Amino acid sequence: MPSAPTPSWTHRLLGFPSLLVLSLAVLVLFCVPRSMADPDIWWHLRDVEQQLAQHSFITHDTFSFTAAGSAWMNHEWIAELPFYLGWRIAGPLGVYTVTLLAVEAIILGICLLAWQASGNIVAAATVSIFATVFATVSFGPRTLLFGWLCLILELFLLRASERRPRLVFALPPLFLLWVNTHGSWVIGLVLLAVYILLGLIPLQLGALSSEPFPTPRRKQLLLAASLSLPALFLNPYGWRLVAYPFNLAFHQKLNIANVEEWHSLDFHSPRGLTMLGCLVLLAIWQLYKPRRWQTYELAFLLIGIYSAFNYTRFLFLFAILAAPILACSFPPRQPRTEPPTRVLVNASIVILLLGFVIGRMRHPDVHALDAMKKYPAADLAYLQAFPFHGNVFNEYLWGGYMEYNLRTVPVFVDSRVDIFEYNGTFKDYLDVIHIEDTLAILDRHHIRYVLFEPHTPLVYLLTHTPGWKVDYQHDNVILLERSVR
Repeated sequence: MPSAPTPSWTHRLLGFPSLLVLSLAVLVLFCVPRSMADPDIWWHLRDVEQQLAQHSFITHDTFSFTAAGSAWMNHEWIAELPFYLGWRIAGPLGVYTVTLLAVEAIILGICLLAWQASGNIVAAATVSIFATVFATVSFGPRTLLFGWLCLILELFLLRASERRPRLVFALPPLFLLWVNTHGSWVIGLVLLAVYILLGLIPLQLGALSSEPFPTPRRKQLLLAASLSLPALFLNPYGWRLVAYPFNLAFHQKLNIANVEEWHSLDFHSPRGLTMLGCLVLLAIWQLYKPRRWQTYELAFLLIGIYSAFNYTRFLFLFAILAAPILACSFPPRQPRTEPPTRVLVNASIVILLLGFVIGRMRHPDVHALDAMKKYPAADLAYLQAFPFHGNVFNEYLWGGYMEYNLRTVPVFVDSRVDIFEYNGTFKDYLDVIHIEDTLAILDRHHIRYVLFEPHTPLVYLLTHTPGWKVDYQHDNVILLERSVR
């Protein structure tokens, strides 16, 4: 039987799979905001500056007056480097470019995982679109993006190692990189343990099945996992960095309770409704067109669902874990010869997509501009010239912005949260803004200035309290000063 003709370069470049991937990339481009609005990015940039200037890793706080000198680990130091490089090269545009490239790599990585698992590019692209909807919860200049990239690489290695077993030995170097990049390495380690454990147990239960690993593969996986554990301790902070994710989970209660992305999923929100819809459709499709599930697939899906239901930020995790599994619910796409006339149609679509991209890049991002108004950016010149002679109580989300742009003014609190929860400062901050013993707390911290949003209970209280005056007010910023006693 004659073999199928090799596709020409035009069919490869302008064929249906390429067109789907390009369309997905353009969709991601429109979803990623051109914004520096994430509150963490500013202190991340300052972290890198300080480390480069001192030629050493950060070990204590130097940005605040409430935790000055306290022990602190820069636990995401590798993930900060690309953003700082982008910032030094092109400022906000450079940070946006790094963010866009990271998000594009993640979504296209999800598509590749789904295509690898299902053999169906249409199914892979479709589930990747839904994954993009969930993943928008963390679209922005965030170090977490590089943690998710490590997770995608881990999943790719596990599946690819079924054909090329030695690939599992790339896992220890991956975990070495991951532990220095982001605390999400714990998720990767849990998934690896679940994958190995379920691969040791034979199971045939309805549509659920599991074949035990052959002895050589079992030994390779166990050896790779055993080498991954000591690799975690190859970091600048030793066991303390390895322990940090557990510290976050069990000791940073105020952080988890008060930071929005740690809240439970709102099923009335578009993302919550979309997730429920996907799960209902999956259940119906399984009844209509049942397929056999590997036990680790079901376990990964349940981990993703549980995580996303409990914490909104893990919608991204659900997207990564669920997409390849959902794509497998569709049969592999049968190869066919593409008609020559389709190339012309696809070329026209590519030109149209590129036109959308150019239009997107040439026009300002209105949503990004609105997001930046959350910071005192328009008031920066005044604040830099203002003679601060005392402690400043600041809006929590402005802390990092002030650390980068008002370097001579130590902050009360910033979005690192951990260090401020340890010493009680974050609780004091919450009590102050919730008007619980506010004046006494401000006295205890010797606060002379309050830099905050105008229309808040705190500002109302102080403007009606003798001894406080307004030094400056503009749009979303007000600076109050207490008379010196």
